Amino acid sequence: MNITEATKERIEQLANEKGINFCKLATISGIPYTTIKSIIYSQSNNPGISTIKKICDGLQISISDFFDTETFRNLEQEIK
Repeated sequence: MNITEATKERIEQLANEKGINFCKLATISGIPYTTIKSIIYSQSNNPGISTIKKICDGLQISISDFFDTETFRNLEQEIK
């Protein structure tokens, strides 16, 4: 799994845990729905850290909580 897939998976997981859809996530995060959609549907290969921070703020979690998962700890090496 790469960073893009891990980020997408984590956003989906957190939205499900909070019981919100992606439209609501965009609203509470203050970012366009199209931004969320592009991350979820892998149209964005490099979501910015400021976007991820806004998502975290909307979900009321810290950015360290976002990345503190086994998935992120076990990412494959992207530079070969």
